[in-house]
Amino acid sequence: MNSFIPYGRQDISPQDIDAVVEVLRSDWITQGPAIPRFEQAVAEYCGVKYAVAVTSATAALHIACLAADLGSGDILWTSPNTFVASANCGLYCGAEVDFVDIDRRTYNLSIEELECKLERSNQIEKLPKIVIPVHFSGQSCQMDRIADLAQKYGFQVIEDASHAIGASYQEKPVGSCQFSDMTVFSFHPVKIITTGEGGMVLTNREDLYEKLIRLRTHGITRNPNFMTEESHGGWYYQQLELGFNYRMTDIQAALGASQMQRLDEFVTRRRFLAKRYDELLQDLPLTLPWQHPDTESSWHLYVIRLKLDKICKTHRQVFEELRQAGIGVNLHYIPVHTQPYYQELGFKWEDFPQSEQYYREAISIPLYAGLTLEEQDRVVRALREVIA
Repeated sequence: MNSFIPYGRQDISPQDIDAVVEVLRSDWITQGPAIPRFEQAVAEYCGVKYAVAVTSATAALHIACLAADLGSGDILWTSPNTFVASANCGLYCGAEVDFVDIDRRTYNLSIEELECKLERSNQIEKLPKIVIPVHFSGQSCQMDRIADLAQKYGFQVIEDASHAIGASYQEKPVGSCQFSDMTVFSFHPVKIITTGEGGMVLTNREDLYEKLIRLRTHGITRNPNFMTEESHGGWYYQQLELGFNYRMTDIQAALGASQMQRLDEFVTRRRFLAKRYDELLQDLPLTLPWQHPDTESSWHLYVIRLKLDKICKTHRQVFEELRQAGIGVNLHYIPVHTQPYYQELGFKWEDFPQSEQYYREAISIPLYAGLTLEEQDRVVRALREVIA
């Protein structure tokens, strides 16, 4: 019987294991030297000044919003085509959340929809304080145009690049924060690199960096420059704001730093496999991923859309038959505004038609660095058999 091929999975090398074991044998397994090493490796790779490692990308989004002073009475906008964390982070801060529909080709936040919504919202004085563009599947949004709109309308930009470490936009690494205030990465096991669980916030602004490092540690500082009175001694610290225990461990950071050494290798392999899918699937009744010429995706996901008018099966039938054939397909994402929690906030089906149409047709097929050509061929054969 054929083994199950997941849609994504981690790639752990002997060097990764050695790096973790080295930490376990050291004096530091929680807050030690591995964390700044990992942060420096990511910051240098992305060409950004500051990086703050945390327990997850959800935590990263939360403290990024807090660092940007998002709170009650404020508004956050993001894409409906994302995991719920991209929107929940605004609710955690007591803000109102709204969405901007997606582009029909990239499945990223639509610049045209964003511009129209900003114009309408400006007339009724309900502009967002923060916009979170989501780099879906590893392809960057059109960040230069978003930055122009941010300057015009006065909102801050937090890039949700959970899918996109190793990607580039206009020949610069995603994470450089050239067009944003902050960028967030995820290191979940199905992402490009992993720390088991983990996330990171990147920024070029020192004021944001200082707030981020406090917020991940209960709002506490040991820096006398920020204290309200003279230090009582070497043991002294002050809590300046309400923060959280969002600290990554040295164990996780050691794995992340080791994985960073193979980031380019992982991305190169994913790009090769994505191009091969393009070639092998081009004759099937599918819409294949489209890439904007300004972007180089890191290919976290390879999403096909079914041309259902040319297939004698439903979306659900295709999905379930692929699963039955041992192909671990998934669906990214159920539009956030259709979740019961968000429906209770007033959102409803038909609010964002492009996201909803995408949801009715999309299937994520297996793509990860360790996927063999034989396994990829098996995925393609299964697709051909199911939709024939």
